[in-house]
Amino acid sequence: MYKFNLFDKIAFILVIIGALNWGLLGLLNFNLVSAIFGEPANLLSRILYIIVGAAGVYIILLLLKIKKYSRT
Repeated sequence: MYKFNLFDKIAFILVIIGALNWGLLGLLNFNLVSAIFGEPANLLSRILYIIVGAAGVYIILLLLKIKKYSRT
């Protein structure tokens, strides 16, 4: 069984935050990141979007690694 490290857990939290933001945007037309960091996509908002996107890519790779790990 694969044991999640701290980096894996942080990536999952960031992906969940991103998913909640997309859900709020789709359902209520409310962008949580813009509400917290300011309406125009300032530098801090853009950095957060990049980090959440990178976490999503990391989770995809993690799932592939877990799948490979479970086969052995």
